[in-house]
Amino acid sequence: MNSSKGIASLLHSISRTARKPSPRTPLAPSRSLPRHGLHNAPKQAAQPATMPASEPARPDLPQSSNPQLAFPCLDNVEERTQRLSRRSMSGPEPSYTTGAHETFHSDEPILLDWGGVLPGFDIAYESWGALNADKSNAILLHTGLSASSHAHSTESNPQPGWWERFIGPGAPLDTDKYFVICTNVLGGCYGSTGPSSIDPTSKQPYATSFPILTMQDMVRAQFRLLDGLGIDKLYASVGCSMGGMQSLAAGILESDRVRRIVSVSGCARSHPYSIAMRHTQRQVLMADQNWTQTRGNYYNSIPPHQGMKLARQIATITYRSGPEWEKRFGRQRADASRPPALCPDFLIETYLDHAGEKWCLEYDANSLLYVSKAMDLFDLGKGLQDATTQRRRENAGKLQGAMSQQVSADACNFVLPDQPYQETEAAAEILAGTRDSGAAVDKLSEDLIKGMAPLRDTPTLVLGVASDILFPAFQQREIAETLRKAGNRSVTHVELGEDRSLFGHDTFLLDLEGVGGEIRRFLG
Repeated sequence: MNSSKGIASLLHSISRTARKPSPRTPLAPSRSLPRHGLHNAPKQAAQPATMPASEPARPDLPQSSNPQLAFPCLDNVEERTQRLSRRSMSGPEPSYTTGAHETFHSDEPILLDWGGVLPGFDIAYESWGALNADKSNAILLHTGLSASSHAHSTESNPQPGWWERFIGPGAPLDTDKYFVICTNVLGGCYGSTGPSSIDPTSKQPYATSFPILTMQDMVRAQFRLLDGLGIDKLYASVGCSMGGMQSLAAGILESDRVRRIVSVSGCARSHPYSIAMRHTQRQVLMADQNWTQTRGNYYNSIPPHQGMKLARQIATITYRSGPEWEKRFGRQRADASRPPALCPDFLIETYLDHAGEKWCLEYDANSLLYVSKAMDLFDLGKGLQDATTQRRRENAGKLQGAMSQQVSADACNFVLPDQPYQETEAAAEILAGTRDSGAAVDKLSEDLIKGMAPLRDTPTLVLGVASDILFPAFQQREIAETLRKAGNRSVTHVELGEDRSLFGHDTFLLDLEGVGGEIRRFLG
């Protein structure tokens, strides 16, 4: 497993590149970076250690003892910016779509947990299998942060889906038995209403006037879809990663409508480490000039492609594990026969570069900001649930305003604190255990037990992966233990050790036997 120190060092290195390349750097001759799948990135030769003979002289630089290095990785960013600039006059770039899907539209406004209101919304969804006569065999599949509704190929969209091998006849989600529905979440950019959607009031993209979301908001929108399909009860709510959070939330919000729960590599409350990692991604993204200068209103200009690329690189570090990377990449350089370079040089660097390059124009930057923040806010504790219920009660009148097309004058009143955060406890004290933290831990545990009590009668599969550094296995253990303390006698907890899976958080996408097998057995 990667150490926190190692990750922090790599993140520091990545974040330093978030600034715009110096305008003094000349564009290199046109070159195109190949777009390969994340898991099949070919070896890429390191860039030449010095400027090639074809590069123009740099009269603005003083003579040096050594030749100036070349930076094809920065040239690529500049070339992409120029391409997008030429296209920006023709409309938003890109379209953020993944192919044919079905769309559920709700004309009824939806009140969100933090007081925002959407006058109406769309939910993109796809389905596989057949709904039986009494509509009792439906499985709602929840996605991870960046996934679309395209979990499996369909007749109208034959491209393989993100969970292609897990869905189908005889698969873990057996379409001979079940009717499987997958949605793009509210706040996403693959057909569901999100920041890139048109605000019916302004007739412009919502952008950063889109309201703050929670996991529960996404689930409420999904249940509007189920209502539209006439599905009163789910055979199961299934989700991985962020989907595992939604799956638990669905069982609590609609405990009488969810018969079983599967939560893979999820959590009952976001951990400070994962919050910190997502915060770093958002800060890198928002540091991109194309985001900063427009405050997220970039839809008719150039999207923050470099910030998105770097954010995805940070995310990829958390998705995969140290053991796998040691076996795949080790300390190999892309081309050991050439001198070291400051652009991608080691195989792991070229892998991260391709991961970011492939994704930076496939997903809306604002969706990443909003959906990742919703993950940070996730906490199934009773205290937060009660506070949210009270806040929703106080904001209920906003629904009437939305129906009459009145625009709320509420504004974000967040301000930075006058004083920066100060350490209140020395590391030595924490390690020595001189302060009594047991009572605080017990209080948090009791709060979570009360919050998850609605699941006491719901059979639940909780699956974790030992090599996962984003949603560590202790978080899945916390779910299982809390459910048992809440009185649930039908909890199945499985933890895949490194002897069974080295793929870290992405194990749920790759391990058909380990993850898929456990789901198949649990669903029956």
